[in-house]
Amino acid sequence: MLAVFDLGRAIYMYNGVSQAARELARVASVHPCTDLEACTLGNTTQVAAVLATQKGLIPNLGNPTFTCVDIDGSDYINPCVRGMQVKVVILAPYQPVTPILSMLGNINLKSSSTVSIQ
Repeated sequence: MLAVFDLGRAIYMYNGVSQAARELARVASVHPCTDLEACTLGNTTQVAAVLATQKGLIPNLGNPTFTCVDIDGSDYINPCVRGMQVKVVILAPYQPVTPILSMLGNINLKSSSTVSIQ
């Protein structure tokens, strides 16, 4: 019975991590930077609000990494501009409660999402 509970928790957390990556990528693509001169991708109040909401829903959700990606898929160092993409990678550790499964230790649930800047 506990194994079914663990499986349900794992599915919930994996879906939550995936949703968090998609949601953060969407918000970062619409609000990429507050200051275009000194742009730090994902450093806006809108992104912080979404991250706080997602951390309230998913236990132990880590901090995301934001990367500006050129159209050919390579990382781009300069500030992101329209037409490029934002890639978000986020993870959360999952600890099963079932005695046999808990011997595996933490399982890192990781998800990424890429969205074009608008």
